[in-house]
Amino acid sequence: ENLPPTGDNDVKVQVRACALSWIDTKLLSEIKLKKEPLPVGREISGVVLEVGRKVTFFQPDDEVVGILPLDSEESGLCEVILVHEHYLVRKPEKVCWVEAAGTVRDGVRAYTALHYLSQVSPGKTVLVMDGASPFGTIAIQLAQHRGAKVISTAYSLEDKQYLERLRSPVARVIDVSNGKIDVAESCLEETGGLGVDIVLDAGVKLYSAEDESTSKSQLLPHKDDIITLLGVGGHWITTEKNLQLDPPDSHSLFFKGATVSFLNDEIWNLSNIQQGKYLYILLIVILNNMSNILFHFRPQLDEPIPLYEAKVSMEMVQKNQARKRQVIQF
Repeated sequence: ENLPPTGDNDVKVQVRACALSWIDTKLLSEIKLKKEPLPVGREISGVVLEVGRKVTFFQPDDEVVGILPLDSEESGLCEVILVHEHYLVRKPEKVCWVEAAGTVRDGVRAYTALHYLSQVSPGKTVLVMDGASPFGTIAIQLAQHRGAKVISTAYSLEDKQYLERLRSPVARVIDVSNGKIDVAESCLEETGGLGVDIVLDAGVKLYSAEDESTSKSQLLPHKDDIITLLGVGGHWITTEKNLQLDPPDSHSLFFKGATVSFLNDEIWNLSNIQQGKYLYILLIVILNNMSNILFHFRPQLDEPIPLYEAKVSMEMVQKNQARKRQVIQF
Protein backbone atom coordinates (compact mmCIF):
# COMPACT_ATOMS: atom_id res chain seq x y z
CA GLU A 1 0.00 0.00 0.00
CA ASN A 2 1.09 3.57 -0.74
CA LEU A 3 4.25 2.68 -2.68
CA PRO A 4 6.50 5.69 -3.27
CA PRO A 5 7.09 6.80 -6.87
CA THR A 6 9.42 4.56 -8.87
CA GLY A 7 12.96 5.94 -8.60
CA ASP A 8 15.35 6.36 -11.53
CA ASN A 9 17.07 3.00 -10.86
CA ASP A 10 14.11 1.18 -9.32
CA VAL A 11 12.17 -1.75 -10.71
CA LYS A 12 8.56 -2.28 -9.65
CA VAL A 13 8.04 -6.03 -9.23
CA GLN A 14 4.87 -8.04 -8.79
CA VAL A 15 6.02 -10.78 -6.40
CA ARG A 16 5.09 -14.35 -7.32
CA ALA A 17 7.12 -16.22 -4.66
CA CYS A 18 9.17 -15.29 -1.61
CA ALA A 19 11.46 -17.59 0.39
CA LEU A 20 11.82 -17.29 4.17
CA SER A 21 15.30 -17.30 5.69
CA TRP A 22 16.58 -17.03 9.24
CA ILE A 23 17.17 -13.41 10.28
CA ASP A 24 20.51 -12.73 11.98
CA THR A 25 19.34 -10.02 14.40
CA LYS A 26 22.76 -9.85 16.05
CA LEU A 27 24.44 -9.04 12.73
CA LEU A 28 21.84 -6.37 11.99
CA SER A 29 22.47 -4.80 15.42
CA GLU A 30 26.24 -4.81 14.91
CA ILE A 31 25.99 -2.97 11.60
CA LYS A 32 23.28 -0.62 12.92
CA LEU A 33 20.51 -1.93 10.65
CA LYS A 34 18.21 -3.49 13.21
CA LYS A 35 14.79 -1.90 13.31
CA GLU A 36 11.29 -2.66 14.54
CA PRO A 37 9.50 -4.25 12.92
CA LEU A 38 12.01 -6.18 10.77
CA PRO A 39 11.08 -6.78 7.12
CA VAL A 40 10.63 -10.52 6.53
CA GLY A 41 11.40 -12.38 3.29
CA ARG A 42 14.25 -11.24 1.05
CA GLU A 43 14.52 -13.88 -1.71
CA ILE A 44 11.91 -13.06 -4.33
CA SER A 45 10.83 -13.93 -7.85
CA GLY A 46 8.27 -12.01 -9.86
CA VAL A 47 7.29 -10.00 -12.92
CA VAL A 48 8.46 -6.48 -13.76
CA LEU A 49 5.56 -4.01 -13.84
CA GLU A 50 7.44 -0.73 -14.30
CA VAL A 51 11.03 0.51 -14.52
CA GLY A 52 12.71 3.81 -13.65
CA ARG A 53 13.99 6.06 -16.40
CA LYS A 54 17.66 5.07 -15.86
CA VAL A 55 17.06 1.30 -15.66
CA THR A 56 18.89 -0.49 -18.47
CA PHE A 57 18.75 -4.17 -17.49
CA PHE A 58 14.98 -4.73 -17.48
CA GLN A 59 11.71 -3.78 -19.09
CA PRO A 60 8.05 -4.44 -18.20
CA ASP A 61 6.94 -8.11 -18.30
CA ASP A 62 10.46 -9.45 -17.66
CA GLU A 63 10.56 -12.33 -15.17
CA VAL A 64 13.16 -11.66 -12.46
CA VAL A 65 14.63 -13.12 -9.29
CA GLY A 66 16.90 -11.65 -6.64
CA ILE A 67 17.71 -11.04 -2.98
CA LEU A 68 16.63 -7.81 -1.29
CA PRO A 69 19.52 -5.95 0.39
CA LEU A 70 20.07 -6.02 4.14
CA ASP A 71 18.96 -2.41 4.51
CA SER A 72 15.73 -2.93 2.55
CA GLU A 73 12.78 -1.11 4.06
CA GLU A 74 10.35 -3.47 2.33
CA SER A 75 9.39 -7.07 2.94
CA GLY A 76 9.38 -9.58 0.13
CA LEU A 77 5.97 -10.69 1.41
CA CYS A 78 4.21 -7.96 -0.55
CA GLU A 79 2.25 -8.19 -3.76
CA VAL A 80 4.24 -5.30 -5.29
CA ILE A 81 7.64 -3.93 -4.20
CA LEU A 82 10.33 -1.56 -5.48
CA VAL A 83 13.83 -3.01 -5.95
CA HIS A 84 17.04 -1.41 -7.24
CA GLU A 85 17.92 -3.02 -10.58
CA HIS A 86 21.34 -4.16 -9.31
CA TYR A 87 19.73 -6.69 -6.97
CA LEU A 88 17.88 -8.57 -9.70
CA VAL A 89 18.63 -10.89 -12.61
CA ARG A 90 16.36 -12.38 -15.26
CA LYS A 91 14.65 -15.66 -14.43
CA PRO A 92 14.78 -18.37 -17.11
CA GLU A 93 11.39 -19.50 -18.42
CA LYS A 94 12.10 -23.14 -17.51
CA VAL A 95 12.57 -22.33 -13.80
CA CYS A 96 9.37 -22.00 -11.78
CA TRP A 97 8.73 -19.10 -9.39
CA VAL A 98 9.02 -21.20 -6.22
CA GLU A 99 12.27 -22.92 -7.24
CA ALA A 100 13.86 -19.63 -8.25
CA ALA A 101 13.07 -17.89 -4.95
CA GLY A 102 13.85 -20.99 -2.88
CA THR A 103 17.25 -21.71 -4.43
CA VAL A 104 18.88 -18.33 -4.97
CA ARG A 105 20.23 -17.76 -1.42
CA ASP A 106 21.64 -21.26 -0.97
CA GLY A 107 23.04 -21.09 -4.48
CA VAL A 108 24.89 -17.85 -3.70
CA ARG A 109 26.24 -19.31 -0.45
CA ALA A 110 27.41 -22.54 -2.11
CA TYR A 111 29.02 -20.72 -5.04
CA THR A 112 30.78 -18.30 -2.68
CA ALA A 113 32.12 -21.16 -0.55
CA LEU A 114 33.22 -23.46 -3.35
CA HIS A 115 34.57 -20.93 -5.85
CA TYR A 116 35.60 -17.71 -4.12
CA LEU A 117 36.76 -19.24 -0.83
CA SER A 118 38.12 -22.62 -1.87
CA GLN A 119 38.36 -22.96 -5.70
CA VAL A 120 36.80 -26.39 -6.10
CA SER A 121 38.07 -28.36 -9.13
CA PRO A 122 37.98 -31.89 -10.58
CA GLY A 123 39.68 -34.46 -8.39
CA LYS A 124 39.20 -32.54 -5.13
CA THR A 125 37.45 -34.18 -2.18
CA VAL A 126 34.77 -32.09 -0.47
CA LEU A 127 33.17 -32.80 2.91
CA VAL A 128 29.73 -31.19 3.26
CA MET A 129 28.35 -31.28 6.79
CA ASP A 130 24.58 -31.81 7.10
CA GLY A 131 24.24 -32.51 3.41
CA ALA A 132 20.46 -32.96 3.58
CA SER A 133 19.91 -29.32 4.61
CA PRO A 134 18.83 -26.83 1.90
CA PHE A 135 22.35 -25.35 1.76
CA GLY A 136 24.07 -28.75 1.96
CA THR A 137 21.98 -30.14 -0.89
CA ILE A 138 22.95 -27.30 -3.26
CA ALA A 139 26.61 -27.43 -2.17
CA ILE A 140 26.79 -31.16 -2.89
CA GLN A 141 25.31 -30.76 -6.36
CA LEU A 142 27.56 -27.81 -7.23
CA ALA A 143 30.69 -29.65 -6.04
CA GLN A 144 29.74 -32.73 -8.05
CA HIS A 145 29.05 -30.61 -11.10
CA ARG A 146 32.61 -29.28 -10.86
CA GLY A 147 34.01 -32.83 -10.77
CA ALA A 148 34.72 -33.12 -7.05
CA LYS A 149 34.25 -36.21 -4.92
CA VAL A 150 31.77 -35.50 -2.12
CA ILE A 151 31.47 -36.94 1.37
CA SER A 152 28.57 -35.84 3.57
CA THR A 153 27.25 -36.26 7.10
CA ALA A 154 23.64 -37.10 7.88
CA TYR A 155 21.83 -36.18 11.10
CA SER A 156 19.12 -38.85 10.83
CA LEU A 157 18.15 -42.00 8.97
CA GLU A 158 15.81 -39.93 6.78
CA ASP A 159 18.68 -37.61 5.87
CA LYS A 160 20.90 -40.58 5.02
CA GLN A 161 18.26 -42.09 2.76
CA TYR A 162 17.70 -38.74 1.06
CA LEU A 163 21.41 -38.30 0.30
CA GLU A 164 21.66 -41.83 -1.06
CA ARG A 165 18.77 -41.10 -3.44
CA LEU A 166 20.39 -38.03 -5.05
CA ARG A 167 20.73 -38.32 -8.82
CA SER A 168 24.52 -38.33 -8.41
CA PRO A 169 25.06 -40.20 -5.11
CA VAL A 170 27.74 -38.92 -2.76
CA ALA A 171 30.85 -41.06 -2.35
CA ARG A 172 30.10 -41.71 1.31
CA VAL A 173 27.34 -40.76 3.73
CA ILE A 174 28.43 -40.65 7.38
CA ASP A 175 25.44 -41.12 9.70
CA VAL A 176 26.29 -39.25 12.90
CA SER A 177 22.81 -39.52 14.44
CA ASN A 178 23.78 -42.17 17.01
CA GLY A 179 26.95 -40.36 18.09
CA LYS A 180 29.10 -43.48 17.62
CA ILE A 181 30.68 -42.70 14.25
CA ASP A 182 34.00 -40.84 14.16
CA VAL A 183 33.78 -38.32 11.30
CA ALA A 184 37.54 -37.74 11.11
CA GLU A 185 38.29 -41.45 11.03
CA SER A 186 35.67 -42.08 8.34
CA CYS A 187 37.00 -39.26 6.13
CA LEU A 188 40.61 -40.40 6.48
CA GLU A 189 39.54 -43.94 5.63
CA GLU A 190 37.67 -42.74 2.53
CA THR A 191 40.67 -40.68 1.33
CA GLY A 192 43.38 -43.26 2.07
CA GLY A 193 44.67 -41.23 5.00
CA LEU A 194 45.28 -38.10 2.91
CA GLY A 195 42.37 -36.07 4.28
CA VAL A 196 39.81 -33.95 2.44
CA ASP A 197 40.61 -30.87 0.39
CA ILE A 198 37.57 -28.75 1.29
CA VAL A 199 35.32 -28.80 4.36
CA LEU A 200 31.99 -26.95 4.52
CA ASP A 201 30.79 -27.14 8.10
CA ALA A 202 27.32 -26.53 9.50
CA GLY A 203 28.67 -25.27 12.79
CA VAL A 204 31.27 -26.83 15.07
CA LYS A 205 31.48 -27.99 18.65
CA LEU A 206 33.73 -25.52 20.44
CA TYR A 207 33.70 -27.07 23.89
CA SER A 208 33.71 -30.47 25.52
CA ALA A 209 30.61 -32.65 25.33
CA GLU A 210 29.42 -31.86 28.85
CA ASP A 211 29.41 -28.14 28.07
CA GLU A 212 27.13 -28.52 25.03
CA SER A 213 23.46 -28.37 25.94
CA THR A 214 21.38 -28.62 22.76
CA SER A 215 20.74 -31.90 20.98
CA LYS A 216 21.91 -30.49 17.63
CA SER A 217 25.27 -29.44 19.06
CA GLN A 218 25.87 -33.08 20.02
CA LEU A 219 25.77 -33.96 16.31
CA LEU A 220 28.34 -31.33 15.33
CA PRO A 221 32.00 -32.32 14.96
CA HIS A 222 34.57 -30.84 17.31
CA LYS A 223 36.94 -28.32 15.75
CA ASP A 224 39.82 -30.75 16.44
CA ASP A 225 38.10 -33.38 14.28
CA ILE A 226 37.86 -30.99 11.33
CA ILE A 227 41.53 -30.03 11.63
CA THR A 228 42.45 -33.74 11.81
CA LEU A 229 40.53 -34.72 8.67
CA LEU A 230 41.72 -31.71 6.67
CA GLY A 231 44.36 -32.57 4.06
CA VAL A 232 47.56 -30.70 3.20
CA GLY A 233 46.72 -27.36 1.58
CA GLY A 234 43.07 -27.88 2.54
CA HIS A 235 40.37 -25.24 2.96
CA TRP A 236 38.02 -25.15 5.93
CA ILE A 237 34.95 -23.02 5.17
CA THR A 238 33.11 -22.34 8.41
CA THR A 239 29.72 -20.89 9.25
CA GLU A 240 30.72 -20.63 12.91
CA LYS A 241 31.08 -16.89 13.53
CA ASN A 242 32.44 -17.42 17.06
CA LEU A 243 35.13 -19.93 16.08
CA GLN A 244 38.06 -19.85 18.50
CA LEU A 245 41.37 -21.35 17.41
CA ASP A 246 43.87 -22.09 20.17
CA PRO A 247 47.65 -22.13 19.57
CA PRO A 248 47.73 -25.96 19.08
CA ASP A 249 44.97 -25.60 16.45
CA SER A 250 46.92 -22.93 14.60
CA HIS A 251 50.05 -25.06 14.87
CA SER A 252 48.32 -28.00 13.15
CA LEU A 253 46.87 -25.78 10.42
CA PHE A 254 50.30 -24.21 9.86
CA PHE A 255 51.96 -27.59 9.31
CA LYS A 256 49.26 -28.55 6.82
CA GLY A 257 49.39 -25.20 5.03
CA ALA A 258 45.62 -25.13 5.46
CA THR A 259 43.32 -22.12 5.50
CA VAL A 260 40.20 -21.18 7.43
CA SER A 261 37.60 -18.96 5.74
CA PHE A 262 34.37 -17.58 7.15
CA LEU A 263 31.27 -17.94 5.01
CA ASN A 264 29.23 -14.75 5.26
CA ASP A 265 27.01 -14.55 2.19
CA GLU A 266 25.83 -11.08 3.22
CA ILE A 267 29.28 -9.68 2.41
CA TRP A 268 28.25 -9.12 -1.21
CA ASN A 269 25.58 -6.65 -0.10
CA LEU A 270 27.79 -4.99 2.51
CA SER A 271 30.32 -3.75 -0.02
CA ASN A 272 29.22 -1.88 -3.14
CA ILE A 273 32.56 -2.54 -4.82
CA GLN A 274 31.64 -6.24 -5.00
CA GLN A 275 28.31 -5.65 -6.76
CA GLY A 276 29.60 -6.86 -10.12
CA LYS A 277 30.80 -10.16 -8.65
CA TYR A 278 27.49 -10.54 -6.82
CA LEU A 279 25.47 -10.11 -10.01
CA TYR A 280 27.79 -12.57 -11.75
CA ILE A 281 27.10 -15.18 -9.05
CA LEU A 282 23.36 -14.61 -9.35
CA LEU A 283 23.59 -15.05 -13.11
CA ILE A 284 25.65 -18.24 -12.78
CA VAL A 285 23.36 -19.72 -10.15
CA ILE A 286 20.10 -18.79 -11.84
CA LEU A 287 20.84 -18.85 -15.57
CA ASN A 288 23.54 -21.51 -15.91
CA ASN A 289 22.86 -23.98 -13.14
CA MET A 290 19.09 -23.83 -12.73
CA SER A 291 18.14 -23.81 -16.41
CA ASN A 292 20.81 -26.23 -17.68
CA ILE A 293 19.09 -29.35 -19.01
CA LEU A 294 22.03 -31.64 -18.19
CA PHE A 295 22.61 -30.17 -14.73
CA HIS A 296 19.74 -28.72 -12.78
CA PHE A 297 19.74 -27.84 -9.08
CA ARG A 298 17.28 -29.95 -7.13
CA PRO A 299 16.73 -27.88 -4.00
CA GLN A 300 15.34 -29.01 -0.65
CA LEU A 301 12.00 -27.18 -0.81
CA ASP A 302 8.87 -27.71 1.25
CA GLU A 303 5.49 -27.56 -0.43
CA PRO A 304 4.59 -23.96 -1.46
CA ILE A 305 2.92 -22.09 1.39
CA PRO A 306 0.01 -19.63 1.06
CA LEU A 307 0.49 -16.12 2.40
CA TYR A 308 -1.85 -16.61 5.37
CA GLU A 309 0.52 -19.28 6.76
CA ALA A 310 3.61 -17.08 6.46
CA LYS A 311 3.68 -16.06 10.14
CA VAL A 312 3.71 -19.64 11.43
CA SER A 313 6.30 -20.68 8.84
CA MET A 314 8.58 -17.75 9.70
CA GLU A 315 8.42 -18.64 13.39
CA MET A 316 9.60 -22.16 12.52
CA VAL A 317 12.43 -20.78 10.37
CA GLN A 318 13.60 -18.38 13.08
CA LYS A 319 13.63 -21.23 15.63
CA ASN A 320 15.58 -23.47 13.21
CA GLN A 321 12.74 -25.98 13.21
CA ALA A 322 12.27 -26.15 9.41
CA ARG A 323 14.44 -28.74 7.66
CA LYS A 324 13.34 -27.69 4.16
CA ARG A 325 13.31 -24.25 2.58
CA GLN A 326 10.00 -22.47 3.17
CA VAL A 327 8.63 -20.55 0.18
CA ILE A 328 5.48 -18.39 0.14
CA GLN A 329 3.61 -18.49 -3.16
CA PHE A 330 1.30 -15.65 -4.23
